Amino acid sequence: MLYQRSSALFKDAEQVIPGGVNSPVRAFKAVGGTPIFAKSAKGAYVYDEDDNRYIDYINSWGPMLLGHAYQPVVDAVIAKAKQGTSFGMPTEIETKIAELAVSMVPNIDKIRFVNSGTEACMSAVRLARGYTGKEKIIKFAGCYHGHSDAFLIQAGSGAVTFGSPNSPGVTQGTAKDTLLATYNDIDNVNALVDANKGEIACIIIEPVAGNMGCVPPKNNFLKALRTICDQNDILLIFDEVMTGFRLAKGGVQELYNVDADIVCFGKVVGGGLPVGAFAARNEIMSHLAPLGNVYQAGTLSGNPLAMAAGLAMLTSINSDQDLFKRLADKTKYLHEGCANALNKYHVVHTINRKGSMISIHFAEDEVVDFDSAAKGNNETFKAFFHGMLNEGIYIAPSAFETWFITDALSYEDLDETIRAVEKVAQTL
Repeated sequence: MLYQRSSALFKDAEQVIPGGVNSPVRAFKAVGGTPIFAKSAKGAYVYDEDDNRYIDYINSWGPMLLGHAYQPVVDAVIAKAKQGTSFGMPTEIETKIAELAVSMVPNIDKIRFVNSGTEACMSAVRLARGYTGKEKIIKFAGCYHGHSDAFLIQAGSGAVTFGSPNSPGVTQGTAKDTLLATYNDIDNVNALVDANKGEIACIIIEPVAGNMGCVPPKNNFLKALRTICDQNDILLIFDEVMTGFRLAKGGVQELYNVDADIVCFGKVVGGGLPVGAFAARNEIMSHLAPLGNVYQAGTLSGNPLAMAAGLAMLTSINSDQDLFKRLADKTKYLHEGCANALNKYHVVHTINRKGSMISIHFAEDEVVDFDSAAKGNNETFKAFFHGMLNEGIYIAPSAFETWFITDALSYEDLDETIRAVEKVAQTL
């Protein structure tokens, strides 16, 4: 494929935007080469500025559950834009989408809409600290909750050793309140809790991880976390920015029958527009301003365009009884086809999937946490990424990102993808 216009646009962007991109992973630093500049998208396909067509497995990092330019969402945004794009005042549509979300998700009474997943997770942790009166939090290596300071922490050497910032600009004072645990390792979590008795406000987790590839929880891990939280007066926060309304109508809480205390949303809930949200029971949400003294605000929170897109998306999801089975079936079909293609040419790999999330790891052992994900062969992934791109298949330009399946994908698209995997596998 030719990428002449994308290359020229990237050079122009580098002159006025740091690194030429407004989010780092888009720069292709992990895989090399020049990023692709999108021009348009429809259904399962995205088209770049050189008029190349790709079967899209990024899907804007998750929100395009029903396909790009999904007509009910497009129509809702156009109609709402004609009435005004922002008011800084309450609108009826905010209540409508809130009512629908609360009806779909278990264990929540109220929801507050914000502008991004980062903002949702940041606000959820602040609310947990305000509610419990405690300051420390536990997060998991390999789980990404946005770029708020409290989440940009790397590991210390043990349960009683503080982590340290992994980005300049994050203070040691912030780092000392963030404890880093190992995903799918309940003994490690217990050790952290025991070493910090009475100091931990919350445990925040991607209940099905998507930022070290797709890594599902194992062996009742989520239920064990719930027990630890109950026994130690700790709030359990599910970051469902990726998984909310994607893996089930009620998200991972419904899927695994585990209640979280606070749930964070993004991606699907905005129908592709910049939206996040966090939700909880009345007793917790009543601590949030203006009812309580935990402050959170935003001029564009509940923006009418975003609310219109989100309401159209959730309405479609809620009315489609077969959606999640179709998505899971397509993902299973893709999994089996890719595995057969890679095995045919003896490419070492393991594949994880849950619902409509899937990832190929070029690692021999099972991938259950960040350390096992990091053992994958990154050089193989780079070659695989560019091989797939040349075949018109657009996957995430990072070995540590899940693929997202959209309902707009046909089985012909999946077969084309599997043929591309087989062709690329011959070169690995």
